[in-house]
Amino acid sequence: MPAEQETLQPLSPSPSPRTHRVEALFSHGRLVAIPRKEARREQLLVHLADTLFERERSYTEREVNEALLTVHEDCSALRRYLVVAGLLVRPRDGSSYRRGR
Repeated sequence: MPAEQETLQPLSPSPSPRTHRVEALFSHGRLVAIPRKEARREQLLVHLADTLFERERSYTEREVNEALLTVHEDCSALRRYLVVAGLLVRPRDGSSYRRGR
């Protein structure tokens, strides 16, 4: 019966559904495509904001672009989505960016 006990115990903890879904959007550390579905894109944007940007730090547009380029070549689209979602905020003059919500 020891073989049955082994099959009942997971070999490693399974990732949470949220983590699994976000990870599925990446291949070799790069974002495969920006999701079209709003809920899935929101999930991606939260993940990017959490992993690429510190809460109490101010970023130049160049720094934001450089961070986003590490995951996808269309950094301007990702930056715009992050601003629209309120995950990055900037003054009217666009001189800097900070983490939002």
